[in-house]
Amino acid sequence: MAATVRRQRPRRLACWAVIAVLLADLLALSDTLAVMSVDLGSESMKVAIVKPGVPMEIVLNKESRRKTPVTVTLKENERFFGDSAAGMAIKNPKATLRYFQHLLGKQADNPHVALYRARFPEHELSFDPQRQTVHFQISPQMQFSPEEVLGMVLNYSRSLAEDFAEQPIKDAVITVPAFFNQAERRAVLQAARMAGLKVLQLINDNTATALSYGVFRRKDINTTAQNVMFYDMGSGSTVCTIVTYQTVKTKEAGMQPQLQIRGVGFDRTLGGLEMELRLREHLAGLFNEQRKGQKAKDVRENPRAMAKLLREANRLKTVLSANADHMAQIEGLMDDVDFKAKVTRVEFEELCADLFERVPGPVQQALQSAEMNLDEIEQVILVGGATRVPKVQEVLLKAVGKEELGKNINADEAAAMGAVYQAAALSKAFKVKPFVVRDAVVYPILVEFTREVEEPEGVRSLKHNKRVLFSRMGPYPQRKVITFNRYSHDFNFHINYGDLGFLGPEDLRVFGSPNLTTVKLKGVGESFKKHPDYESKGIKAHFNLDESGVLSLDRVESVFETLVEDSPEEESTLTKLGNTISSLFGGGTTPEAKENGTDTVQEEEESPAEGNRDEPGEQVELKEEGEAPAEDTSQPPPPEPKGDTASEGEKAPEEDNGDKAEAQASVCRTLVTRFGF
Repeated sequence: MAATVRRQRPRRLACWAVIAVLLADLLALSDTLAVMSVDLGSESMKVAIVKPGVPMEIVLNKESRRKTPVTVTLKENERFFGDSAAGMAIKNPKATLRYFQHLLGKQADNPHVALYRARFPEHELSFDPQRQTVHFQISPQMQFSPEEVLGMVLNYSRSLAEDFAEQPIKDAVITVPAFFNQAERRAVLQAARMAGLKVLQLINDNTATALSYGVFRRKDINTTAQNVMFYDMGSGSTVCTIVTYQTVKTKEAGMQPQLQIRGVGFDRTLGGLEMELRLREHLAGLFNEQRKGQKAKDVRENPRAMAKLLREANRLKTVLSANADHMAQIEGLMDDVDFKAKVTRVEFEELCADLFERVPGPVQQALQSAEMNLDEIEQVILVGGATRVPKVQEVLLKAVGKEELGKNINADEAAAMGAVYQAAALSKAFKVKPFVVRDAVVYPILVEFTREVEEPEGVRSLKHNKRVLFSRMGPYPQRKVITFNRYSHDFNFHINYGDLGFLGPEDLRVFGSPNLTTVKLKGVGESFKKHPDYESKGIKAHFNLDESGVLSLDRVESVFETLVEDSPEEESTLTKLGNTISSLFGGGTTPEAKENGTDTVQEEEESPAEGNRDEPGEQVELKEEGEAPAEDTSQPPPPEPKGDTASEGEKAPEEDNGDKAEAQASVCRTLVTRFGF
């Protein structure tokens, strides 16, 4: 018996060795599993992580606080972030940068640049002739663009997350305001690249908030649509969002909850910061009044004193939200003179009377974009720190006509928690319960081009065409294809924003240029010369509006087709030849396909499906909105000309359908394209 035991010991040791190796591999793998989210606000940010054993946790900073100021102090040899930088704002206001996100993606002549100069005159903004933007001139030898400063903040947020998770983190989801346009979103992505972060998605902060709300109320969502309005007033801006919750049937997981953004309204400058600036100006006036007979300098000319007043105004606004009056006091405000003054809530509300009048504006915008009325809204939920101001709640409650406002969500952390849930869903390391998210396009995008047409009298003239790519409040991510049927030579087309009539005059000036880019195509004429015996099926431009709401032009290709004899052997040979030529030029089709004419359709139908993996019911609708989806190049014929050309472009597909009995060979060629923003 003893001998038997001795024979089994080596086996047991071998088993334990294998288990130890597997555990070591798992531990090593877990070191790279954590993902993070950054809820990037104007005044402060919240960082959250997900890692094995730690589901959706808010990161504490070095001061053990859950909220970190978005503030950077830049000196010659050192940098300060967060609370340390906020403390340096009094000692060195010129080198302490705050609210710089308002300058992202803005050219030097943008009204927001002038507004920033007026709000923070201590900062020197220099013109960057290469980018036509501005940068912070800290010293003659040191200057930084807003994107570089944001990159520093994101790198700091990453270090906080890594210290909290005790492992390196690269993958992140970052929140951005829903009203950010293409330039502003690309500026955030550029900053993230500087910080070494791999951005899984730029998620709109209103969408992240709605996701957090839905995830924790999954059991309350059913097949009946529930419309919820989120009113988010933060430090720098206000966004109102209408969201519809209901369960839908998905291919992969059956019935699952879904949120759909139905309407969005916003005010770029309505927020807590403007209220604090009004209070600061009031306190500065009171201090000057107290020293009127002393021939003292204006306190507004002293940056340090104004930084102290702004900090006191922030505290005063918070206290007045819960008290009818409060005593503002600052020790040694200027020239060793103390300041003390009583401020009442009534005075504060009078200072901000015009701001409170703007509170209902985003609500009306959201209702108009959603084509809904207030009776269809079941609940209005408050989000953001500035919604704690009693007058804001009073005006909003009157505007929405409800009995009460919903306060059953963490106004500060909801967006961070929703974003980190999305980060876990996008990461391959975690498996979360599916929650379908359908975000909406705020700014429509279209393609404009000019082509030559022949009038009935034989006179040739130029015709300007517009084709909507992504319509306002349409869902994304999406892939769209537009076919140009009337070009046989090199040409240009413009990618622009669509109808922005829903923006006011001031918002239009802040928005900037409506032109996104101009695409110049080369090699079109050469492709026609190389294939004179083939029939052109048009020049196809493939567009992609990804999960971050960033537009890109994936490729442009010229498609040709020809008819072959109805012989199985010859058909097989020519089909292989067509596939070979097609793959050489980057527009290839699958060799397993039965019919080459169908290959082209299949290839182009794949693209929209990729952009809408979780929305199978949306594909048909997207084709209609695209005006010229590639899916319709062979069958059915009518939709294709609707997106690109007049009825003449319709004839070619119709002729091909008449010869459906014959096999077709398609040859695709990718053209040289220059595309950039």
